[in-house]
Amino acid sequence: MKVCGLTGGVGMGKSTAAGFLRSRGAQIVDADELARQLVQPGQPALAEIQTEFGRTIIASDGRLRREELARIVFADAAARKKLETILHPRIGERWLAQIETWRGENRALAVVVIPLLFETRAESHFDKIICVACSAPVQRERLLARGWTPEQIRQRLAAQWPVEQKFSRADFVVWTDGALDAHARQLERIFVKL
Repeated sequence: MKVCGLTGGVGMGKSTAAGFLRSRGAQIVDADELARQLVQPGQPALAEIQTEFGRTIIASDGRLRREELARIVFADAAARKKLETILHPRIGERWLAQIETWRGENRALAVVVIPLLFETRAESHFDKIICVACSAPVQRERLLARGWTPEQIRQRLAAQWPVEQKFSRADFVVWTDGALDAHARQLERIFVKL
């Protein structure tokens, strides 16, 4: 089984790329989805996060107030590091376990979507790494369309490596400024090589 990492900057098209690869038969596990599972009510990680950041980050229904936690951690690098210390090891355990399950099922291709792949030093787990990238103006336009403020965009970008640094270390780069069919053609070429 080939195991690929899929990374890129925020708003650059990782989910779209993962959807294409899934449609071609790849098994996909997404670190962001694992993070969402880990902070559901009753999960040990949520209890640790509450202990670290206080009761105000928990809504009356027991769910994490994600926007409030994001406001805290993206404004304070030390707070972000504390959150990462709680979540990143658990996320890694889950995607590694999923890969082993697929390996046991003799799957052909597994893709792990990890925005912070290089930042978390996970590259040694992958046969190949795909980086999805776009220009800064297109990225900004996409993030504004999500309803993010310019300050939120600045904070999120500051929390990740510059995309140029990511694609310089990747095996494949998918440029996503153009139309979706252009992304699909690039991914199809990569898929065939894998």
